[in-house]
Amino acid sequence: MDSDEDSFVQCPVSVGPEGGCPEETPENILQEIERCKELCKALEKDHAELQEAKEALEQRTQKLREEGELLRKNLEQQLSLSRGEEKFHQMGIVLAKEEGNKLRQKQEVLRKKLEEVKKRVLWTDPVKMLPALPEKKMVFKGLVTNEEDADKLMLSPLIRYPLLGGSALITFEKEEVAQRIVELKEHIVELSYGLELEELERCRMRVQAAPVDLLLPSVLEIGVTWSSRSILLSGLPSLSIPEETLLLRLELFFSKTKNGGGEVECSELLDDSSQAVLTFVHDGVAERLIDRGCMPVLIGKGKYELKISPCMSGDITGLQLQPSRCPRTVLLTGIPDVLGEEPMRDTLEIHFQKASHGGGEVDALAYVPAGWQAVAVFTQDMG
Repeated sequence: MDSDEDSFVQCPVSVGPEGGCPEETPENILQEIERCKELCKALEKDHAELQEAKEALEQRTQKLREEGELLRKNLEQQLSLSRGEEKFHQMGIVLAKEEGNKLRQKQEVLRKKLEEVKKRVLWTDPVKMLPALPEKKMVFKGLVTNEEDADKLMLSPLIRYPLLGGSALITFEKEEVAQRIVELKEHIVELSYGLELEELERCRMRVQAAPVDLLLPSVLEIGVTWSSRSILLSGLPSLSIPEETLLLRLELFFSKTKNGGGEVECSELLDDSSQAVLTFVHDGVAERLIDRGCMPVLIGKGKYELKISPCMSGDITGLQLQPSRCPRTVLLTGIPDVLGEEPMRDTLEIHFQKASHGGGEVDALAYVPAGWQAVAVFTQDMG
C-alpha cells in the first residue's frame, strides 16, 4: 500500500504526554498487545477476502480464456468451412463450365448429324418427297367411260431427290447400262480427256456408283366435301381483260335474282383461268343454279355458255408408299473438287459413255460441286 489511507486496517498511534513514545507500563503493553491482536485479525480477514477475490478472479480469467479459445476454434472452423465452400463452389463453377462446353460441343455435333441426315434421308418424308400430290385445285372435266376407273384418280408424281455436293446423277438411255454401272460399284475416271499426256502425268479420281431408290405413292385416299353454297363455273372465255374485272362481271351477273342467283360472298379464279368458283351468302342459291347445268352468261358485250357444276374440296386422308428403283438412273458420289463444274460434267459424261468402261449413251447428267446442294426432280418414265 502507498499510504495508510489505502490500507484495509487503520492503526491508531499512541502518543505520550510530550508527543514522544508512550510509556512502557504493563497496562500500555497489554493494550498494545490487544491492539496488535485486533490488527492481526483484521489483516487475516483482509487476507482471506483478498484470497477469495484472487481465486474468483483467476476462475473468471480461466473461464474467459476458455471462452476465447472456444471462440477462436469456432472462428477457425467457420473460416475453414467458408474456404471449403468457396473451393467447392469454384470447383462446381469450373465443372459446370466444362459440362456446358461439352454439351455445346455435343449439340453442335448432333446438329451437324441432323443436317446430314436431313440431306441424305429427306426422301423418306412423304410430305417433302411428294409435292406431286396437287396443292392446286383440280377440276373434273368430264365423265369416265370405263366403269372400272370410276373410283380411281391417276396422278403423275414429281419426286424431289436431294443431291449433295460432290455427287452426280446420270440417266442412261438403256436400263442394262445403268445396272452394269451399279454392279461395278467403283469407277476410276480420267481427268485429262482430250490431252496428249504421258502415263505418269495423267490424273485420275475414284467415284462410287449406287442405285437411286425412291418412295412412290401406292395408295392415296382423298376425303371429298361438297360445298352447299358454292358453284364451279367452267368454259370461261379467254378475254383480254384483267382477272379482277372478269370476276366482278361474274359476281354482278350471278347476284341478280332474275338470273337465278343471289348475293355473292366471294369469288375465285382457278389456276388455268377457264374455271371460277363463286360462293353465295345464302343456302339454296348454289343448288338452284347447279340444277340448271348450263346457262348463257353475259360478260361484257357477249354471251357465253358456261357449265355450272357442284364445288367440292378434298383432303388427303390416307397415303401408302412403296419403294421403287429408278431403272435408268445412277448416283455417283465421292467426286473431288478438282475441276470446274462444266469440265467435270463433260469428264463424267465422256467416261460413262464409253463401252470399255461399262457405259453407254447418256440421256441426262446432273452434277453438284462440293460445298453445294441441289434437288433433282424425278417424273414418270414414259419410255
